[in-house]
Amino acid sequence: MSERLQKFLARAGLGSRRQIEDWVRQGRISVNGSPARLGLQVGEADRIQIDGKPVSARSERPARRVLAYYKPVGEMTTRRDPEGRPTVFERLPWLRDGRWIAVGRLDLNTQGLLLLTNDGELANRLMHPSSQVEREYAVRVLGGVALETLKRLQQGVSLDDGLARFDEIREAGGEGANRWYHVILREGRNREVRRLWESQGVTVSRLIRVRYGPIVLRRGLHPGRWDELDDAQLRALLAAVGDAPEEAPAASARGPFKAGGAKPSRFYGASKTRASEIRQPPARAARSGRGGDERRRAEDAPRPPYPSRAGASPKPRRVAATAPPSRGGSNPWNAAGGPARGGRGTGPGPRRPLNPGRAKFAR
Repeated sequence: MSERLQKFLARAGLGSRRQIEDWVRQGRISVNGSPARLGLQVGEADRIQIDGKPVSARSERPARRVLAYYKPVGEMTTRRDPEGRPTVFERLPWLRDGRWIAVGRLDLNTQGLLLLTNDGELANRLMHPSSQVEREYAVRVLGGVALETLKRLQQGVSLDDGLARFDEIREAGGEGANRWYHVILREGRNREVRRLWESQGVTVSRLIRVRYGPIVLRRGLHPGRWDELDDAQLRALLAAVGDAPEEAPAASARGPFKAGGAKPSRFYGASKTRASEIRQPPARAARSGRGGDERRRAEDAPRPPYPSRAGASPKPRRVAATAPPSRGGSNPWNAAGGPARGGRGTGPGPRRPLNPGRAKFAR
């Protein structure tokens, strides 16, 4: 079965449909040795190359996966940055087939929810203006904002790339000179939220995207970490772009809900140990074999008092005033003062004087 080139490659997870269309215009894609053109029908038998490198695109798509990533300030939403700044793709899990595609962008100084998927067709629908998917941002501005300014931002403001407006503005409190607002819009132009506020002379000191369609940034998720959407969240996301919920892959193909990021999560993905896999202590394991009764009686028998040698008293006796008997005349440590520094003791000699600190026990 053949289909359009940009849709075929997007469904294989090689990029969004819009991105692949740009590659075709730039002449980066060839089909069967000829430059590709928009609207070209391709199939599995065709030889497709991107930048001279062959790509394998199968008709059956891999299991759809979507990540909800908490982008921190200072990361770029791009695969390669000429200035060497960190990118969001450096923290994502490895994909066996395809690659991660960012749903929209967040600029360098904006943090918050960023969706990434291996399904280019889904990414294209989520970003397309016709889908009217809501984006919600938490905005911290410097100083108070007049009611007339808020009305103008909802009615529409003329920007360089056309008329823009917020669909909804809600006050969210604040302390001192800072005020928080939650704004909602249904398009994703470049730095649109900041430009709308700045057009009214309002300074934005912090900007966080907290929701994209039905997906909300989870409370407790730290910057640089990600959640993988479960089946219920995927169905809600598909419904937001007009896709049939039954198109989502089964949970067995994608696995359970996951959380991760730069470091492995402490709370998710921990394997459970079966009771049969727990090793028994040596003593208990010995009882379960032959001769268990004899071992149990030997272990349960009363132990001798301290020290463990038979016949010894429970408590250590006081040290006698006399020095311990010599174990042999040639023992150098029996010589007075012990061996000389830097040399060895020689033969028997006068007994070593008693330690003054221990003499009090002889009284």
